Amino acid sequence: MDYLDLNLIEALDALLAENSVTKAAARLHTSAPAMSRALARLRRAFDDPLLVRAGRDLVPTPRALELRGEVHAVAARARALFAPSTTADPRTAVRMFDLQVTDVLSTTVIPSLIDDLRVQAPGISLRLRPENLENTPALREGLLDLEIGSIRAGDPEIHSETLVTETLIGVVRREHPLVRAKTVTPQRFAEADHIVVARRGRAHGPIDDQLGALGLRRRVAAVVPTFASAMFLVRETDVVCVAPARLGRPMLDTLGLRTFPIPFALPAVTIGMAWHPRNHHDRTHQLLRDRTRHIMAVAAEGR
Repeated sequence: MDYLDLNLIEALDALLAENSVTKAAARLHTSAPAMSRALARLRRAFDDPLLVRAGRDLVPTPRALELRGEVHAVAARARALFAPSTTADPRTAVRMFDLQVTDVLSTTVIPSLIDDLRVQAPGISLRLRPENLENTPALREGLLDLEIGSIRAGDPEIHSETLVTETLIGVVRREHPLVRAKTVTPQRFAEADHIVVARRGRAHGPIDDQLGALGLRRRVAAVVPTFASAMFLVRETDVVCVAPARLGRPMLDTLGLRTFPIPFALPAVTIGMAWHPRNHHDRTHQLLRDRTRHIMAVAAEGR
């Protein structure tokens, strides 16, 4: 079964091109004895001498001449298969990417990413998928190309990268009583009515844990699934919500909302992106990640 060794195709291509065992060996960076053994195996496989002695030289047999063009084409295609990708410039690629993006980013960062891609890679389109997709299975199954948001670390199957570490701030409308307070104390913060943003409808969170440690408890007036809906409710009524200090700024400014520091320590919020290894070396996907990284850095700097 040694004739099934596909390495022999490369050896045969070199032998038929050089008509010399020594030159074929040099071409493939191997030894002359190794090339002689390859020629012996090729002769058995084709049941033909392929190259025969004519004085001091080797000349191809009629069977070898028949094979020369086809063998060279097969060898060239095999080399091309394993060569680095030479696909078209990703800046000219036409492609749709499926993204799952945390709600706050879909309203504050994604517009900037769309504008950036219109210049950098106008053939790229984005399709934002609902946040109810399970992260790792959706990436694994190809339902998502990129996830941007709070990334669950530790999955060895998924590539991930931290983009921004955020601080949470309190948000109220201009007429809210807390705007007139010189200092928002934990007591005043707890006495206000609150809007909670929770995709799964959970009213209790880290804020309640911190208030409980201080012997305080807040009243949750409503739980909403999206950051955008919470900010519009804050604009219309006297409730308090929390938002990321830098990434949430564009919407807060657009709605004319006021902010204040949370009067107790809260864990920082880490925003990152995740993708499946199948896309890691894809040049167009790399461009999307590069532009996402750039836009997030600009947003975090407040530019």
